[in-house]
Amino acid sequence: QVQLVESGGGSVQPGGSLRLSCVASSSISSLNFMAWYRQAPGKQRDWVAIIPRGNAVMYADSVKGRFTISRDNAKNTLYLQMNSLRPEDTAVYYCNGNDAPKIYWGQGTQVTVSS
Repeated sequence: QVQLVESGGGSVQPGGSLRLSCVASSSISSLNFMAWYRQAPGKQRDWVAIIPRGNAVMYADSVKGRFTISRDNAKNTLYLQMNSLRPEDTAVYYCNGNDAPKIYWGQGTQVTVSS
């Protein structure tokens, strides 16, 4: 089992930045991939960014050019740098680890973008 704990959420004005972190309870280097998802009120959970073991990252079109996903295997930590935040980025952000067939989720961290 891998436990994931997110942090770094909060409230920010449009155009601002936040960096989310996700610390894993054990090594992440062997996971197939890690990812960030988000879920806005009344909507389904959608993927935001994925970083496979080979580090060929992918982004949802809505965040491309604004968000950056990265990982530090030595610290067992996944990051999401979010710049130029918009009100539509408001959601609970979840860390995800894939070790198929096992899937791991964090508890989520709230990001609110509002003036």
